[in-house]
Amino acid sequence: MTIEVELKEIKFLLSEVNKKLDSLLEERETEIVMALEEQALKEFLAEEPDIYSIKDVKTKVNCN
Repeated sequence: MTIEVELKEIKFLLSEVNKKLDSLLEERETEIVMALEEQALKEFLAEEPDIYSIKDVKTKVNCN
């Protein structure tokens, strides 16, 4: 292999690694945002009064 061919291969591989890294970082950012949203929603719902009892929910589910 010539140096030019090896450099092209290295550039290609670096490009592929960068794409994969970007994808992984984006996935991780999404997971973090979802975890924060879940925590905020739990805190919000914990302060809200229960509208239905467990019995109400079971009755509704069994009707279908």
